[in-house]
Amino acid sequence: MSLAPRILVADDDQALTRTLSWILKTNGYECIPHHTGDGLVERLRADPYDLLLLDIMLPGADGLQILAQLKQDPRLRDLPVLVISSVPPEEATVRALGLGAVDFVSKPFRVRELLARLKTHLRAGRELNQARAEARSRSEMVEILQEITATLKPEEIYDILTRRIARALKISRCSLIFAAPGDDQAVVVAAYENPVLRNLPVSLSRYPEVRRAVESGGTVLVTDVATDPLYSTTRAEWEREGRAVPTRSAIAIPFALRDRRTGIFFLRTTAEDTPLNATDMAFAEQVTRAAAQALEKAYDLENAVLGREEMKALAETDPLTGAFNRRALTDRLVQEVERSSRYQTALSCLMIDVDGFKQINDAHGHLAGDAVLRDLGALLRAAIRSVDVVARYGGEEFMVLLPETDRAGARVFAERLRQKVAGTAFGTPERPVHATVSIGISTYPDERVGDGEGLIQVADQNLYKAKLDGRNRYRD
Repeated sequence: MSLAPRILVADDDQALTRTLSWILKTNGYECIPHHTGDGLVERLRADPYDLLLLDIMLPGADGLQILAQLKQDPRLRDLPVLVISSVPPEEATVRALGLGAVDFVSKPFRVRELLARLKTHLRAGRELNQARAEARSRSEMVEILQEITATLKPEEIYDILTRRIARALKISRCSLIFAAPGDDQAVVVAAYENPVLRNLPVSLSRYPEVRRAVESGGTVLVTDVATDPLYSTTRAEWEREGRAVPTRSAIAIPFALRDRRTGIFFLRTTAEDTPLNATDMAFAEQVTRAAAQALEKAYDLENAVLGREEMKALAETDPLTGAFNRRALTDRLVQEVERSSRYQTALSCLMIDVDGFKQINDAHGHLAGDAVLRDLGALLRAAIRSVDVVARYGGEEFMVLLPETDRAGARVFAERLRQKVAGTAFGTPERPVHATVSIGISTYPDERVGDGEGLIQVADQNLYKAKLDGRNRYRD
């Protein structure tokens, strides 16, 4: 991107705009001509400009009406507008300045005078924008620090930081990564673009800016991924693989914790975002320094209550199956429904019942029945993702919560699970026990589901349908 101030010249005199373009370019400005009133406001909204030179008399529009429209638009009202016109200055100057123009220049104008006025108003505009940006930065910093210091869990701090930094900088991708010097892999512990992501291993060979930040201990700013030498090897690999990489710019900010792990805030933009710059880097570094202190305190507290957490885990776990118990399920259900509603993502629930469990107990004994439940619990825990939840709902019933999973995905999971159970010999090789399961599915959002209790009720109703239809199947 050009660093020269961008000036849009709205004037129907093409000879004048050509002359102005040459003069402005010679003096270090970028000049963009626009010859009618049509589409002028839309153009200003679509692209950033530092100043507008506006002729009062434009084909198809009144320049003063356009000026009034600009000053009523929150996105454009701070844009400096310098009005130029051959209209008698006594009349036009008062009207233009009254509508919010920063200055008025009569035609024909003196070049040196015009350049002096442009320089003055560009400097004033930039100083105003810088002051406002610094004020916004300080305000956002205070808000972020208040939010992260109000929580005690490191995982929650991860989520808050990635979300708040991404929103403050208006970027689409922000991750928190842990790695160590010399490692070939890192672990992504939180990502703004995927709120349910946890502990995802990634190869550092695909992220040269992250690798350099880890090894050097310094911040890495890449303003253009397509041309930066740091990406030369990576770009060649992308070309060989035929992959289109959407990343446009990136910042990797390392920070150290007492356990010698290196954390990296990894900020990226796509073609739709404004590229990251040194100002963005300075803001993110300030947040990172404060976040590292908050994380240290959170880890200290976590270690202090580790014994209490272990006791809590025992209290939340069903001793026979190793799955969550019903009380823990209730808590997780509330959290997952809340998360699904906040981020507008799907949440599916599977209620699973062992078919003919009484007959299994009668035929093989209660110890064999317990073995079936224990093995089924292990099978379910092995089948789920790290973000999923499996719990023993009661007796021979289990429940699985699948975040970020719609109805179609839940059906695929249910059918795979049904087949796996039907093909498994439970118990011991000497006394194998074969069993099947019926499954009821519900998904949020759904007009029948308003909360976690509604999600369970619909799944229970569909489980009943599966039983009536012959068992060893799912229904939704």
